[in-house]
Amino acid sequence: MNARFGVILDTNGGALKKMLPPFRMGVGGKIGSGKQWMSWIALDDVVAGIQFALANDSIKGPVNFVAPNPVTNAEFTKTLGKALSRPDDLPNTGFRDQALCLGRWVKLCCWGGQRVAPKRLAAGGYVFSYPQLEQALVQYSGETAKLN
Repeated sequence: MNARFGVILDTNGGALKKMLPPFRMGVGGKIGSGKQWMSWIALDDVVAGIQFALANDSIKGPVNFVAPNPVTNAEFTKTLGKALSRPDDLPNTGFRDQALCLGRWVKLCCWGGQRVAPKRLAAGGYVFSYPQLEQALVQYSGETAKLN
């Protein structure tokens, strides 16, 4: 198995840890046009998905560890703002993202974008705990707000 990972959502590291502070301060917003695709996955699904793939002999080759519902950067930031009950529409200046310590991650993940599907996991029968972004962000942002 050759594991490939999307943007992993967890508050103890990775992309979400870097995104939460600016959004909690009310200075969050989309990056660039917001049209870039973000293939994301909750940390719980990464761990369970790897265990599933290793236990399933039919899963071979490259395996995309991403949720089945990618979103655009604009959708991601709108959903994160809603999960945190904070604004999500601060205009992007590039400088803002660098200044907020998003730096290299922004360049790699958000300016270019990727729309990836978990074809091998899905074909093998893996059931995601967090198939929808709203569920994952509420869980991993530490907020108790419900998204409607």
